[in-house]
Amino acid sequence: MTINKNFTDWQEQELDASLNRFPERKKEFILHGDAEVQRLALPEEIDDDYLEHLGFPGKYPFTRGVQPTMYRGRFWTMRQYAGFSTAAESNKRYRYLLDQGTTGLSVAFDLPTQIGYDSDDAMALGEVGKVGVAIDTLADMETLFADIPLDKISTSMTINSPAIVLLAMYIVVAEKQGIPAEKLRGTIQNDVLKEYVARGTYIFPPRPSLGLITDIFQWCSSNMPLFNTISISGYHIREAGSTAAQEVAFTLANGITYVQTALDAGLEIDHFARRLAFFFNASSNLLEEVAKFRAARRLWARIMKNRFEAQQPSSMMMRFHTQTAGNSLAAQQIDNNIVRVTLQALAAVLGGTQSLHTNSRDEALSLPTEASVRTALRTQQIIAHESGVADTVDPFAGSYYMEQLTDAIELAAEELIAKVEQAGGVVACIEDGFIQRQIEQAAYDYQKEIESGERVIVGVNRFQIEEKEKPELLRVDPAVEEAQVNQLRRVREQRDEGAVQTLLANLQAAAESDRNLMEPILDAVRAYASLGEICSVLRKVFGEYRD
Repeated sequence: MTINKNFTDWQEQELDASLNRFPERKKEFILHGDAEVQRLALPEEIDDDYLEHLGFPGKYPFTRGVQPTMYRGRFWTMRQYAGFSTAAESNKRYRYLLDQGTTGLSVAFDLPTQIGYDSDDAMALGEVGKVGVAIDTLADMETLFADIPLDKISTSMTINSPAIVLLAMYIVVAEKQGIPAEKLRGTIQNDVLKEYVARGTYIFPPRPSLGLITDIFQWCSSNMPLFNTISISGYHIREAGSTAAQEVAFTLANGITYVQTALDAGLEIDHFARRLAFFFNASSNLLEEVAKFRAARRLWARIMKNRFEAQQPSSMMMRFHTQTAGNSLAAQQIDNNIVRVTLQALAAVLGGTQSLHTNSRDEALSLPTEASVRTALRTQQIIAHESGVADTVDPFAGSYYMEQLTDAIELAAEELIAKVEQAGGVVACIEDGFIQRQIEQAAYDYQKEIESGERVIVGVNRFQIEEKEKPELLRVDPAVEEAQVNQLRRVREQRDEGAVQTLLANLQAAAESDRNLMEPILDAVRAYASLGEICSVLRKVFGEYRD
């Protein structure tokens, strides 16, 4: 008897009787985005061409991971996203995290820094040091990494529009430590396209922003061979409300745009592609998230091989960082967030992430306390050392449902990428609002499910309790802003003002030409020109984006 005949018999003889006695919890089970969850997946749904669809870890198409032994060799980099108040306070938090066993730093910058304003700018009023660390000049960056050997630690920086300036500051801090740029390891997010559709911390219009990204690619490919020059981010697309397939599709569409822009500027694919990295969200539907990571890795490998004709396997590998889902954290019953983060971190590990940040339980209410950060880090360490899931490579491979879901997400993402390209590409879709509308509709549908009770969020729309005790929260002292402004004033008084103005004029001339801007910005940073001053020059040349 064939499996189909057995399946039909099972449905008629076992399933129907069971459903009559014990109806299922829901009329239908669906993922975010209306894809139906199958009751039972069958062996026939796995494609027979194993090598083309799965293969072996460390080999094309990398479905099963980018390294042959994955975590049997070494664990993922355990990062904790941190930064608040002043550079000195954030430095203390970094050194605490390193003492607790974190293996990589991840810098959170405050909002003025993210959009290129100094702390004394009117636009910065009330925001200095609130959601990250304030960085105005090289002096702040020196304090931020004081007593942290930059050749021994990998640093990730969540910075986008002014990424070229913050990267320059990081390079010069390393110089002052006696460490050449070629020894630095880490990642800058530097993915401005997703800012226009999901996050909003943009400065310049899309096309000059792409030019700055290409300048970084070009300079770093020759000078920083160990540093990832971009982290192409699906995280914020998912945080804005997208489905898993939309997260993959729009992230990879952005990646295609960055690659094509670099090629158009004359760079060689195998010279820069190996330093591209990605950044994804890990949400709470564990099986869907594992499938999403596997599908994204396979689809990117095919794009790089078939579309861009990359020759080196390292150019086809998708290496990615993962952060647990901030938008899943609830202000109600905050200890429940520890469970959510554990599930999400487990999904990231089972999906083969290269580095991971686990959110803290209290982040729906404030910046995390030291104790909450420690628990978030311990979550990763327990998964690594106690769960056993890191002892074998891609343990879900061959699961009928996992392979079917991986294929489905890949197909849905491919179809969306094709729609973006038919509409003229990512920049045209941003200008038209196509991508924004797709994400907004998905977010709206999800919220309706929560409000109707169709989607249960424990402690929020079901299993609520009255909470009498308020948790201890971290609050940034308002005096931080005044202290930061005074620090900036002292730097300006002590620097060579004539040299700064000359170097800013040189930067403007370079920006008005087709020169690579990395060296002029490095020169300005070394003279203690501020972030706001440098971005002001670029604003003058490039203009500002308005949605």
